[in-house]
Amino acid sequence: MSKSLPFTSWTDENGQMPVEITMVGILASICAVILGMTLFQSPNKDKKASRFLPASENAAKLEFEQFALVYTAVWIFIFAMVVATGVYEHFNENSYMQLCTGLAAPFLLQPVIFPLKSERHLPLTERYSFKANVWIAIFSFIGNYWYTHYFYSVLQARYTFPAHRLNDVPIALFFATHFYFVTYHTFSNLLLRKVETSFQAGSARTLLFWTVIFAFAYFTAFMESLSISAFPYYSFQDKYMAYTLGSAFYGIYFIVSYPVFYRVDEHVNSKDKTKSAVPHTLFQTVFEVLGASMLVLCLLDFCRIALDIPLTIPGKAFYIYYPRR
Repeated sequence: MSKSLPFTSWTDENGQMPVEITMVGILASICAVILGMTLFQSPNKDKKASRFLPASENAAKLEFEQFALVYTAVWIFIFAMVVATGVYEHFNENSYMQLCTGLAAPFLLQPVIFPLKSERHLPLTERYSFKANVWIAIFSFIGNYWYTHYFYSVLQARYTFPAHRLNDVPIALFFATHFYFVTYHTFSNLLLRKVETSFQAGSARTLLFWTVIFAFAYFTAFMESLSISAFPYYSFQDKYMAYTLGSAFYGIYFIVSYPVFYRVDEHVNSKDKTKSAVPHTLFQTVFEVLGASMLVLCLLDFCRIALDIPLTIPGKAFYIYYPRR
């Protein structure tokens, strides 16, 4: 009588591992690669230079990232309570709009109504907090308006909650994406800055820098999918593919956006005169995010073509979607 191997009991009838085990393996492998790469780095001679947050000389960016980290805890708690309590079952299209616009408002209105201490003397368009919000707002809008249809076509994703829709995408999600993406890009800034300030410049650090970008892009995409998996009105045809390959597909957004967003006002007032830079203008900020957005669109479409999947965009300019009962 033959005995099956211990791990065969972990697979389903199709021979696939549970998605949780697969993802643990993937993420553990990524962490191991990054840890191994740090062993080949030359540490920065100035140990005190290593940091996650911006230097005090770059006060505007420092204060905004601190604010973003604090508010992130607030919106995550509120979102978690909405999902955990199931109160969304009583929501209509207006409720979703109120929730998402309300949670996005502190980020969107902060530069205008509550300017940071270091920026109060600056015109609105020169404030880092304003430029950061403009960057994220543009990327979020393009992501929802265009990229969502790639999820509809490639991953067979569906939103089935009542919603005001623009181009067949819930308008509430344009606002939800804003506070999600401010948080994601704040954490990516912390990680990339830690790499850049901890190790000496060179090919080894450059390779590590980009490996961290790819790894955190994949991690971000997976964690978002996992965190909203309890919300039944966002679904995929194939959950396994959505978590594994779908996370890589979604991660394309961030492979491009993380390094581009990071460079906005990163080296303003730097003590290292070889790196010191003037602040981005609003014009520069807008055109950098537009360029990044176009690159993401091209990469998504290259993937779609490689998979031989047609892109269908049947969206209307505006309508209110009501799920069938």
